[in-house]
Amino acid sequence: VTLKYCSSCGEEVHLIIPEGDNRYRHVCKACDTIHYQNPKVVTGCIAEWQDKVLLCRRAIEPRYGLWTLPAGFMENNESNMQGAARETMEEANARVDNMRLFSVFSIIHINQVYTMYHGDLVEGKSSAGSESLETALFQEHEIPWHDIAFHVVFETLKQYYRDRRQGELGTHYCEINRRPDGSYSVTYC
Repeated sequence: VTLKYCSSCGEEVHLIIPEGDNRYRHVCKACDTIHYQNPKVVTGCIAEWQDKVLLCRRAIEPRYGLWTLPAGFMENNESNMQGAARETMEEANARVDNMRLFSVFSIIHINQVYTMYHGDLVEGKSSAGSESLETALFQEHEIPWHDIAFHVVFETLKQYYRDRRQGELGTHYCEINRRPDGSYSVTYC
């Protein structure tokens, strides 16, 4: 993101390497404010009910009409896990219990970090929230794999079902980056 003006004093900012730093930053020479730009954190949940996973069909861009796990950007003044539970409630009117971290994905080409939790969908209940057209529970063979909105959700679900077949859910770290040809490189660590 290119900044033009300082949010502290309104003067023009310049892209320079500040003294003692090693990266270009937007710096206001009038008030010496350094405007750091850091990755956004997205958090969400694999909500499970009787061997089925909750998915939401998006009612907003990007990727309108495609399926995703309930997830979204963290807010200030909440923990990562609280954010995952809040997003599940906002997008699917669903509550989750027994949440535990399932995966952390660094998505380098869009400067985002995804944290996905696994939890039990309370009473198997959900309905479309304001950002969803509908919600549904899917077994693995029912998942609309070709209509998954985001590559990170596709990879999360693939790893989740790999773990289920092995009989134990682990905690995973993965890096995803888009190649120049539009395909993705996926590295599990």
